[in-house]
Amino acid sequence: MTFKPAQWPRKLRSQEWYGGTSRDNIYHRGWLKNQGYPHDLFDGRPVIGILNTWSDLTPCNGHLRELAEKVKAGVWEAGGFPVEVPVFSASENTFRPTAMMYRNLAAMAVEEQMRAQPIDGAVLLVGCDKTTPSLMMGAASTDIPSIVVTGGPMLNGWFRGERVGSGTALWQMSEDIKAGKMSQDDFLDAEQAMSRSSGTCNTMGTASTMASMAEALGMALSGNATIPGVDARRRVMAQITGRRIVQMVKDDLKPSDIMTKQAFENAIRVNGAIGGSTNALIHLLAIAGRVGVDLTLDDWDRLGRDVPTIVNLMPSGKYLMEEFFYAGGLPVVLKRLGEAGMLHKDALTVSGAGVWDEVKDAVNWNEDVILPVEKALTQSGGIAVLKGNLAPSGAVLKPSAATPELMQHRGRAVVFEDIDDYKARINDDALDIDETCVMVLKNCGPRGYPGMSEVGNMGLPPKVLKKGITDMVRISDARMSGTAYGTVILHTAPEAAAGGPLAIVQTGDMIEIDVAGRRIHLDLTDEEIAVRLADWTAPEVPAVNGGYTRLYHDAVEGADTGADFSFLKGCRGNEVPRDSH
Repeated sequence: MTFKPAQWPRKLRSQEWYGGTSRDNIYHRGWLKNQGYPHDLFDGRPVIGILNTWSDLTPCNGHLRELAEKVKAGVWEAGGFPVEVPVFSASENTFRPTAMMYRNLAAMAVEEQMRAQPIDGAVLLVGCDKTTPSLMMGAASTDIPSIVVTGGPMLNGWFRGERVGSGTALWQMSEDIKAGKMSQDDFLDAEQAMSRSSGTCNTMGTASTMASMAEALGMALSGNATIPGVDARRRVMAQITGRRIVQMVKDDLKPSDIMTKQAFENAIRVNGAIGGSTNALIHLLAIAGRVGVDLTLDDWDRLGRDVPTIVNLMPSGKYLMEEFFYAGGLPVVLKRLGEAGMLHKDALTVSGAGVWDEVKDAVNWNEDVILPVEKALTQSGGIAVLKGNLAPSGAVLKPSAATPELMQHRGRAVVFEDIDDYKARINDDALDIDETCVMVLKNCGPRGYPGMSEVGNMGLPPKVLKKGITDMVRISDARMSGTAYGTVILHTAPEAAAGGPLAIVQTGDMIEIDVAGRRIHLDLTDEEIAVRLADWTAPEVPAVNGGYTRLYHDAVEGADTGADFSFLKGCRGNEVPRDSH
C-alpha cells in the first residue's frame, strides 16, 4: 500500500483548545499551565495522549507507569507534548463476572476521551488481554493517529525443574488435584512460580495473542509483542514508540490507513501460525467492525485452515513467551508466512513502511521454538469454524490445542443448563458420564452469562480423570482462556439465551463433530428442533437489574460478529465537540 504523508506543518486538532487568544483558548491553556508548562509548549506541536491502563488491580499492567515515563521521554525527544491519561482498565484475573463484559464499556470510554480531549495522537499502553482490544476499538472509532505498546509477558515460571506456564499450569494442576495426582500443598507451592515477574501471561494466552495481533495488524512497532515485561528492551520499545507517534501525527497516519482488510487477513494467518487464542477471533471481529472492514467467521476459517502452527508454546506446545522472544519473536513468524505466500507484504504498518520491509531480515535463533513447517505442531492450525444445525451461525475450535483422536467424534450429550448447574453436579460420582460423552454447557454466551465468561473449558469429572483420561469433547456458547487447552468447541451461535439450538439440547441426545468437515450436528430432525424451540422459554438472568449490565445484556451482539454493541459499530471520527465555556 502506498501512503502519502500529510504536509507539515498544519493546524492540529489540539489547537482548537490551545491555539489562539480567545477566552476559551485561555481557559483551556491557562488551567493546564498550573502544572508548570511553559507557554511555548502550546505553539502547535503535537499533543500526544498516553492512554495508560495501569491499575493496582490489573496486575498484568502493574508496571505500565514506568513504561509511560519512557513513552513521555520519546515524545519529548521528538518535539511532542506528552500527556498521560488514565483509562478504564479491565483485568481478567480480578473482574467479575468477567472482564469481557467490560471490554465494550472500556472501548466506549476510551473513544469518548479521545474525541473530547485535546490530543492529536495516542499511545495505547496496554497489557491484560481486554485492554488491548478495548483501546484499539476506541482508536478505530475516532481514527486519531494511534500506536500500541504492550507491557510484555512475564518471565518463565519454574517449579521443581519444569516450566510453569501462567494459566496453563493452573488448569493442568487443578485437574491433577481432582485426579489425585497432586496434593493441595504442592499446588500452593506452585502458585508463586506461575507469576514471578511483572507482565502478562507467559503462555500464548489471549494477552500475548492480542499483542501479536496488534503487531500483525501493523498497529505496533516490529518486535513489540514478545519482549518480556521486565527486560530493558521493553523500556526501549516504549521510548521509541513515543518518538514514532509524533511523526505519525505529522504524517496524519491513522488507524484506518493501517487496519485494512489485508492487515486483518495477515493477522488471521499469524494467529494460526502462533497457535493463538480463540478470543482473538471475537476481538478482531469487533475491531474490524469499528474501523469499517467487512470481516466474518468465514474469513477466519478460509484464511487459517492451511496455516501450520509453528510456534511451540504452551498451551499447544512446550515453551513460553521468553523463549519465543529469544528465538526472534513475531518478525520470524511473519517472515515465514511471507516466504510461503501467506502474507500481504505491502500492508502498511505504524512505521510508515510495509510489513515485509520490517521482517524480511528476521533470523530464527531457535528452531525448536519456532519450528520448521515440516515439524509444525499441526499442519492445519488457525481456528476451525464449525457449522450445522447445532450452530447455524458457527462455533469455533482451536485445533492446535485439541486431541487429534477427538476431532471426529459422536457421543451422548450430558447437559449442564448453566455454570452453576455444572459446578453443582460435575464432582458427583453418580453423574452418568464417561469419556465418550459430549459435555454441553448452556447460557454462558454474551447475553446468557452477561459478558461471556471463560468457562467453556469445563474441567472433566473426577471419575473420568481417575481413569487417566485428560480430554473430552466440550461444547458451549462460552469462551475459554487463551491459556487453556482441550477439544473445546466455543462461541456456539446463536447462543442459548438468544434461542439458538443449543438451548434445546437434552441429556441423551447424540452429537456429532467433524472438524475436518467443519460440521457440528445434533442428531434431531429439523421438525424435532422446531418443536423444542417452540416450547422453549428464555431463562431469567438475575444479574441483569439495571446499570451497565442492563445495557450490555440488551445491546450486545453475538460472538459470531464480535460481541460488540450494535450502536458502536463504524468509525464516528474525531470532530472536536462544541466548546461550552
